Amino acid sequence: MKATASGRTNIARLLIGLVLFFNLQAAVLFIFNPAAFTAGFEVSGIVGEKLVQGMGILFLMWNVPYAFAWMHPIRHRTSLIQAVIMQAIGVAGESILWLTLPFGHAAMESTVQRFTAFDGGGLVALLIALWITRPRASRL
Repeated sequence: MKATASGRTNIARLLIGLVLFFNLQAAVLFIFNPAAFTAGFEVSGIVGEKLVQGMGILFLMWNVPYAFAWMHPIRHRTSLIQAVIMQAIGVAGESILWLTLPFGHAAMESTVQRFTAFDGGGLVALLIALWITRPRASRL
């Protein structure tokens, strides 16, 4: 039995919504509880907290296309494509960070690995959403 267009759209919304939710959750935690995350970035004090809060603000900014894609992944397909590209850049960049991190930074290594896994899972979900909402050839 074939999935209907609305069914595919709803599955895509669910996948995009999960990525959006976890991204926004990270943003909120970084903004409102930065001290809990400073050690993972090997920073401390007020400067470290403001650095983490700044990352949280960036997370909020970066999620604008995800929100539009979540609202309607077919109508806002460009936003979904942008989200996929942004997520892929995150995975690639974090992988490079991890591979180039000097020995002796266990906390940072663990943090980068978590971000890579987190963003990798998000990338898979967004790619599935993109695939299931792809334009279909009309039947005559």
